[in-house]
Amino acid sequence: MGPRAFDVVISGAGPAGVATAVALLRQRPELAARGRLLCLDRARFPREKPCGGGLTGHAHAALTSLGLEVRVPAIPCRTGEIVYGQARQTVALERPVDIIRRAEFDADLVRQARDLGVEVVEGESVVQHRVDPARGSVTVTTSAGRQLDARVLVAADGAGSRIRQSLVEGDPHAPPRPLRLFKHEVTLPSPAPARMIYDFSPMRDGLRGYVWLFPVDGARLNVGVMHYPSRRLGGAELQRLLADTLARHGVRLPSTARGWPAWPYHPRARIAGPHVLCVGDAAGIDALTGEGIAVGLEHGAIAAAEIARALDRNDYSFTGYRSAIARAIVGRELSLDGKIASRLYARRGFHFWLPLALFDTRARALYAARVCGSLVLADRVGALLGVFVRHLLAAPLRMVRLYRATARE
Repeated sequence: MGPRAFDVVISGAGPAGVATAVALLRQRPELAARGRLLCLDRARFPREKPCGGGLTGHAHAALTSLGLEVRVPAIPCRTGEIVYGQARQTVALERPVDIIRRAEFDADLVRQARDLGVEVVEGESVVQHRVDPARGSVTVTTSAGRQLDARVLVAADGAGSRIRQSLVEGDPHAPPRPLRLFKHEVTLPSPAPARMIYDFSPMRDGLRGYVWLFPVDGARLNVGVMHYPSRRLGGAELQRLLADTLARHGVRLPSTARGWPAWPYHPRARIAGPHVLCVGDAAGIDALTGEGIAVGLEHGAIAAAEIARALDRNDYSFTGYRSAIARAIVGRELSLDGKIASRLYARRGFHFWLPLALFDTRARALYAARVCGSLVLADRVGALLGVFVRHLLAAPLRMVRLYRATARE
């Protein structure tokens, strides 16, 4: 007996993989009826996933469009706080960001996908694949020793995806180094206030990113650090910066945080090839904030549309997939955040750009609206230009305020 044949095999059952499968079944329900769609994941759910766990307005909109729900405990945060030394700015959100625990959230998404007819196999991953243009398929070898044939293979298996590595090899637009993130969950004596804290203070000590403190259900705190690769910092140094920053908030890091890499999105990086395409972390996340949940959900819907079109036309080149992502709201917003990150997190120069976030009320309001999903910031060129011009004039005084924020400590 030869390899079992599928139309689509999805490697990874996180939000991006589930979104791709569910969106595809809504367009092509016969795939489930004929057993032609398969989703594999090397883990068994619930499984730990390092993540801040914030569901933004974009994440909620994507879930609604897919017919999926948030059925796990969540802490709605209506305020965010930006911190640098003694400077603190509170940002009101017109719609709360819901903080969930990824282990619970991902496991429930898998349950919802199964209820809709998606075949999800846990504890089995794609370890090798080979595209055969002559046969018009891709042969997949799994960790269980199975061989599968598929017309389409979707890489939804995270930043360490072997499928992604095969696509970006030799790609001049592929980021040379990943973002670095570390995350831990701390138990508190009582529930933390329902606000998200973004502390940029460790940038003065070499970090190119921020430390986060997000409340989660059960009197716990999701804490972590994100580092942009404009500077080389080792894991031990990032752990120290995280622990020191938390201590200033009265939080003790009880043990080593779990670290992982994540690739920032680049609009020209190769994320597809014949019979293969990437979604979620494998395609690139937000370089400014490290957000990946909404990105993966939005990628999934776009990938499903491209796959359905390929099945209809019997054309699996996916030459238009990269531009479809880039044109979509998710791609435009990711491109904008990539440009902001390259300046804010540059090896030098954050003293000029960070005061824009700290001391410009209009800039904070625009980004808060973007987080809530009420506007597409990438399309507000005029407003962004006005914010930038105003900052050019106010920057000298704002930079003095930034210096004083740490000089008083």
